[in-house]
Amino acid sequence: MNSSRKPVHLAVYDTLADWETGHATAHLARAGHRIRTVGPTTDPVTSIGGLRVQPDLALDDVRPQDSSLLILPGADLWDAGDDLAPFARKAREFLAAGVPVAAICGATAGLAREGLLDDRDHTSAVSFYLAATGYQGGARYVDADAVTDGNLITAGPTEPVAFAREILRLLGVYEGAVLDAWYRLFHDSDAEAYAVLEQAGAR
Repeated sequence: MNSSRKPVHLAVYDTLADWETGHATAHLARAGHRIRTVGPTTDPVTSIGGLRVQPDLALDDVRPQDSSLLILPGADLWDAGDDLAPFARKAREFLAAGVPVAAICGATAGLAREGLLDDRDHTSAVSFYLAATGYQGGARYVDADAVTDGNLITAGPTEPVAFAREILRLLGVYEGAVLDAWYRLFHDSDAEAYAVLEQAGAR
């Protein structure tokens, strides 16, 4: 593992959607990226699936200059009030500092409420889900599995593999034919893609 590489920060909070970030974090870790979890505080949180997670850091202690990427998973809490608004504000801080942010599912609505999607191409579950936030970015909505605009990645809840693909591309873990093969294997169960990854040492 490259000890000089800045860690990837994964936001964790009650009701987080377990399935949305697993492909990304597992393959980042395999490629030598350190994953650190960030909670509202360092108190344990519980996912939708009942997994109990002890955050490594509290949100207030995370600085963009100490990070390679902030990943924001979906959670029921994104649509249940303002509890997670501080994570959207932290995303603003990251993007302003030129550090990437990746948001999936409900986290995209959080970014929309924060005004971070008004001037960036983005996607989510469906366009009217974001429209309900009252944001001004409807014209920049893209009907795609996942979208990267500069340092911002967005995806809907049914696209964890495409979400991971964009993250792996942005951080330079895989590229070109190898990235394509990785996606075909994990999204399409394309057995031929496995040989490409094996030859590249990218399984």
